[in-house]
Amino acid sequence: MTGVIWFVQIVHYPLFEFVGGRFSTYSHEHTRRTTPVVAPVMILELLSGLWLAWSADAAMTLGLRINAGILLLIWISTIVVQMPLHHRLREGDGVRLIPRLVAGNWIRTICWSVRALLLLWLLSSLAS
Repeated sequence: MTGVIWFVQIVHYPLFEFVGGRFSTYSHEHTRRTTPVVAPVMILELLSGLWLAWSADAAMTLGLRINAGILLLIWISTIVVQMPLHHRLREGDGVRLIPRLVAGNWIRTICWSVRALLLLWLLSSLAS
């Protein structure tokens, strides 16, 4: 998801400003098409992260629990910040909310990036 979130942050969300007068329709279609692709991956990521955090051996427990905490932050940000903004965009609040959408998404972008680095570090410690 780290690569996806960077694409969304740098390319996808900023392009919302160029949609124009049919923004509400565009936003509705965006959500309808994006959710079935992203939601299952996010759910699988959350469940596997939680499972690993509580089933790993002692050497990995702290890192994997930090990972699970980061996943929970991502979900909280998604539910509390991004989803309400997407709902308001669909209702016609449009272009004026796009900067807030982009700014709020930095929380998830940073969390997924830190998580990716943490997981790379954990994997490298397994190899040594």
